Amino acid sequence: MAVVNYRKADVNGFNIFYREAGAQGAPKLLLLHGFPSSSHMFRDLIPLLADRFHIIAPDLPGFGQSDMPARDKFAYTFDNIADVIDRFTDKVGFDCYAVYVFDYGAPTGFRLAVRHSEKITAIISQNGNAYEEGLSDGWNPIRAYWLEPSAANREALRAMLKPEATIWQYTHGVPDAGRVSPDGYGLDNFYLARPGADEVQLDLFGDYKSNVALYPAFQDYFRTHKPPFLAVWGKHDPFFLPPGAEAFKRDIPDAVVRFFDTGHFALETHAAEIAAAIRDFLPR
Repeated sequence: MAVVNYRKADVNGFNIFYREAGAQGAPKLLLLHGFPSSSHMFRDLIPLLADRFHIIAPDLPGFGQSDMPARDKFAYTFDNIADVIDRFTDKVGFDCYAVYVFDYGAPTGFRLAVRHSEKITAIISQNGNAYEEGLSDGWNPIRAYWLEPSAANREALRAMLKPEATIWQYTHGVPDAGRVSPDGYGLDNFYLARPGADEVQLDLFGDYKSNVALYPAFQDYFRTHKPPFLAVWGKHDPFFLPPGAEAFKRDIPDAVVRFFDTGHFALETHAAEIAAAIRDFLPR
């Protein structure tokens, strides 16, 4: 059994919680989670890879066990989140690493790749989008807020923060919902219920438009550097559609794209299959 350590790093006064496993000298793998989760989403994947990789999985700022400072002390934008995680990788000695990105972890990780292409050895994207065709109609309420950031449009997005919405994200598109442990969405709902967490998430819904604006820059990075790329995708994802996964091959012809019969949180049902795909892919 892999030993997983639970630590915190002080990143210029910002405490970032992270999980760490594997030998220090092994190839490095950074795992970046998404909304509304935390590094807890990697609880099944980490033990399946720790014999081969030195793994670090942080909680993003404002998520999980990492600091969630007040909004007047820290602006919750994806640029700022990427800045903190960039400094975090320096703090933990990740100077050259493969990165696994999911959901919000994708615009975070892709920003790091654009800034530091020399540090990125490979990218694994699990339902982490970088193309307009990957965005489903499920984004329409958030798009409305981008176009008109009114109080009414912001208020309308609160439905996406309700406990039943989190459960739906975990179970939608899963052929057998009985395979989805309630631990994941139960923990996410606990974190979402913290005072102020709702406003943080609404800020990030609004700022997600900055990620779409950066899609051309991300795609230029893919075309220019052609990092080894593996897409592992829950094909029934209600937010990020399969064409978004296929689109990576347009800029990285050698990209490997794998689809799994599950939804957005593919690791909840297919951790073993995704781990096997990673183990097969990264040595190449």
